[in-house]
Amino acid sequence: MPTEPAKVRKVHCPQCNAAILWNVDNPYRPFCSERCKLIDLGQWATGAYRIPQVERDNGQTDDEEQ
Repeated sequence: MPTEPAKVRKVHCPQCNAAILWNVDNPYRPFCSERCKLIDLGQWATGAYRIPQVERDNGQTDDEEQ
């Protein structure tokens, strides 16, 4: 019995929203290009993306020791 070819999904680049195919041939997944990948990396490096601190009931933040 022949095997079915793998289905290729179409996704959107998280940086520029361009439609791309999600497959192993794209070394920049989930981005469309090296440019978008580097822009995203730069935003992480400069602190543009942040994970908010959550205060606990005792007034300490997640990164403080108890």
